[in-house]
Amino acid sequence: MPKQSGGLDKSVLTAALEGLEAQKQKIEENILQVRSLLGGGTVRRGRPPKGPAVRNALAATGRKRRKFSAATRAKMAAAQKRRWAAAKSAK
Repeated sequence: MPKQSGGLDKSVLTAALEGLEAQKQKIEENILQVRSLLGGGTVRRGRPPKGPAVRNALAATGRKRRKFSAATRAKMAAAQKRRWAAAKSAK
């Protein structure tokens, strides 16, 4: 078998790579454990942002955003104001 540069053959390098990847996995697991002990670490609060995958999925299905006329938006705003007024008067 021909030697690689540095005097190491391919099987030794492959074994070394597998060992390093196993160590990396163990380290990542330990990091996750420590983060969970600290209180979650990267836990987001609130609504998650819509990523490009979600936007592309909507575009792929052919769904488009509904567009309302100015008159319809005014009617919706008036209805919402009436609902809020009724809720406030009930208190």
